[in-house]
Amino acid sequence: MSALQSILYPNQKVSREKLQKALSGKTILITGASFGIGRLLAEKLSFPGISMILVGRTEENLKEVCAYVESKGGKATHYAGDLRDDETIQGIFQEIDSQKEEVDIFINNAGKSIRRSVYHSLDRFHDYTRTMNLNYYAPVQIALRLIPGLTKKKGQIINISSIIVLLPALPLWSAYHSSKGAFHLWLKSVRPELRKKGIATNNVYLPLVRTRMIAPTKKFEKLPVMEPEQAMEIIARTLLRRNYQYKPWWTI
Repeated sequence: MSALQSILYPNQKVSREKLQKALSGKTILITGASFGIGRLLAEKLSFPGISMILVGRTEENLKEVCAYVESKGGKATHYAGDLRDDETIQGIFQEIDSQKEEVDIFINNAGKSIRRSVYHSLDRFHDYTRTMNLNYYAPVQIALRLIPGLTKKKGQIINISSIIVLLPALPLWSAYHSSKGAFHLWLKSVRPELRKKGIATNNVYLPLVRTRMIAPTKKFEKLPVMEPEQAMEIIARTLLRRNYQYKPWWTI
């Protein structure tokens, strides 16, 4: 990690002992767990007595993560599918129903990024529908299904958001900005209601992170982006601090 990265994104290492104590006996649902931040987080939270439901599109990877969790004494199941498809959503609900315990923590990590001029999307309306389906409709649908159980368990919803929703509207990002902003505003809107019922809600406003999502945009390669391990530690800290709303210190 460069010196500039260290300044922009100070390390936030989280004690495994504190995490294990806080999460003992809990059930956690993580979307986007096949790769990147989601996979790192699942491995970070692999403690004896913990239960995970891992969702992603690559079944082979999900099986590897489940095996890792179980090798550490935890329990893990997975569901492979595309969250833009209702069949996948219903399959996740069936997986949740098959568990003996309600979900304690929902980590909305799956997401789709797209950087494209509106002039290149004139005959590509699906640029908007696909992005909105994954970044907005899917997490809302999952959250609505989980809220009754989260209310009983005094649970937590963690949304892995982006600093883009805190910035003025940017050209080339219309599909991504609007979809991430939609769920961000939805969660902020329901937050007072959920808080009254004991459910914590956290928005984690991440900058660019060196993952598969930004790889197609070559101009990002030389930027001082956040490393996925750093993002994972920030999310882990959010599990301990139920009122924590992370954003980089330099965000205006």
